[in-house]
Amino acid sequence: MTEHLTVEGGTIAYELTGTEGPLVVLAHGMGDSRAAYRFLVPELVAAGHRVANVDLRGCGESSAVWPSYSRTDIAGDLLAVVRHLGGPAVLVGHSISGGAVTIAAAQAPELVTALVELTPFTRKQAVSLKDLRSARFRRGMLHLVGTGVLGSAGQWRKYLEIAYPGPKPADWAERSAQVDAMLAEPGRMKAVQKMGMTPATDAGAALGDVRCPVLVVQGTLDPDWASPQAEGEAILAELPDGLGRLAMVEGAGHYPHVQHPARVLAVLLPFLASVDA
Repeated sequence: MTEHLTVEGGTIAYELTGTEGPLVVLAHGMGDSRAAYRFLVPELVAAGHRVANVDLRGCGESSAVWPSYSRTDIAGDLLAVVRHLGGPAVLVGHSISGGAVTIAAAQAPELVTALVELTPFTRKQAVSLKDLRSARFRRGMLHLVGTGVLGSAGQWRKYLEIAYPGPKPADWAERSAQVDAMLAEPGRMKAVQKMGMTPATDAGAALGDVRCPVLVVQGTLDPDWASPQAEGEAILAELPDGLGRLAMVEGAGHYPHVQHPARVLAVLLPFLASVDA
């Protein structure tokens, strides 16, 4: 059942599953909705967690039009959800939300017990000539730029084809149609464009202020980086010593939690258990 929380600028939609246990808050990436975590939520609840699955501002059933869509804005929304539900919580953020949960942890350490960053955009990105040697990276970047500049749902679909390398989830056609329908709603594509243009400098600046354990998960075939592993290692290097660990999901693209949920759960559930302990 969808619940709504009113914050400054609009309403945030979320779904709460589970009645007891440590709170886990899930935040998806741009151009998506909380359905991105459809394979993880039942397993997290079965493992004894209370799970709040959130639609980002501009996405899903949250308000479409907001003054801005920065990682700092998203962090504020997520912290509002945690306060409303009586945190603290483990925050799980994918892509742009990986940067957002980093900011949330730095801003309100009393509300955040741990972070899970799934293929996160947490640092300022710099493209080198060496990066452009990767055909996968070039193709992904081309379609992301096309989405951002043109506001093209067709370019976004082409990006997703690259971002999900290999076999697609069994519900790919149905889920793709849902994403298309969402982006056709007034204001939704503009939200994607504005998110895509928002730099990650605010998140990068917060990395050194994080004080809780951090799990970074990268897909080995993620087209958003020429070397996903190098990006994951760079994030860990900017965290305080000993806080972070990196898990690579072989054969996954930018959506490892959708493509290979069992592999992600194999590292996620032990991490949560260690935090709970």
